[in-house]
Amino acid sequence: MDVSNKKRILVTGSNGFIGRRLVNTLRRQGFIVEEFDHHIGDISIYKFDFNSLDHIIHLASLIFVPESWDRPLAFYQTNVIGTINILELCRKMGCPLTYISSYVYGTPQYLPVDENHPINPASPYNHSKFLAEEACKYFSTTFEFPVTIFRPVNIFGPNQNTDFLIPKIIKQAFDTSVGTIEVMDLRPKRDFLFIDDFIDAIIKSFRQQSFNTYNIGSGYSVSVEEIIKTILSASGIDKPYQASNIERKNETWDVYVDISKVKDELAWKPVTSFEHGIKICIEEQSLTN
Repeated sequence: MDVSNKKRILVTGSNGFIGRRLVNTLRRQGFIVEEFDHHIGDISIYKFDFNSLDHIIHLASLIFVPESWDRPLAFYQTNVIGTINILELCRKMGCPLTYISSYVYGTPQYLPVDENHPINPASPYNHSKFLAEEACKYFSTTFEFPVTIFRPVNIFGPNQNTDFLIPKIIKQAFDTSVGTIEVMDLRPKRDFLFIDDFIDAIIKSFRQQSFNTYNIGSGYSVSVEEIIKTILSASGIDKPYQASNIERKNETWDVYVDISKVKDELAWKPVTSFEHGIKICIEEQSLTN
């Protein structure tokens, strides 16, 4: 079903990994897209000037978890105050918001993790995203405009920064100067969702008429070793791999989320298998080599 009808959508964080692909997808589907990213200004103090907006997708945030331990104030300033600035814009425009949060549950007390799982943010980054969620809930209920919060797991896809696990492994696989693929630990398992499936969920959120929070992922987990094997198989590359056996402090060994709520309420489900998503990433990598 076409939901565009020439709707004007503001995408913050439009120059990021998700934002770039999201903007291109929205424009292909007939939406009018306004963009905001860090090159334009500081989102926590920026004065937006729009006559009207039909929806805002708020992606802009500081996201690199290790950095949040060194620069917590910057993360709270951007991720919390920046979100409140966007909420104030929603209030003025009378337009709905789709807010992209993070995995805020910490070490799972049970699997799969559903939306009722206790909140226990594992880093200043995750905590800043949760505080922004609280602001979203308050503004939505107090000023009466719809807000959809997505709590995504690990989103992957083409053109992702090589600081992240999957592109880092792909880079090592294709680099002829690298004899052995190295990772910290082969054992941890995570829930990975392909970027196009996530974008589909974001667009489906435009129909929401109230405040809602959804976990979003594939609903199953993949280990680091399985990722490496999948990448090697998809690329046709035969290369040894090893772990440096550096175990992270308070490592979580397995995480995957319950996606039944988002399936039921948004009629959404992931359609890209992990293996096919990796193949798409490999094809993009091949084109750049």
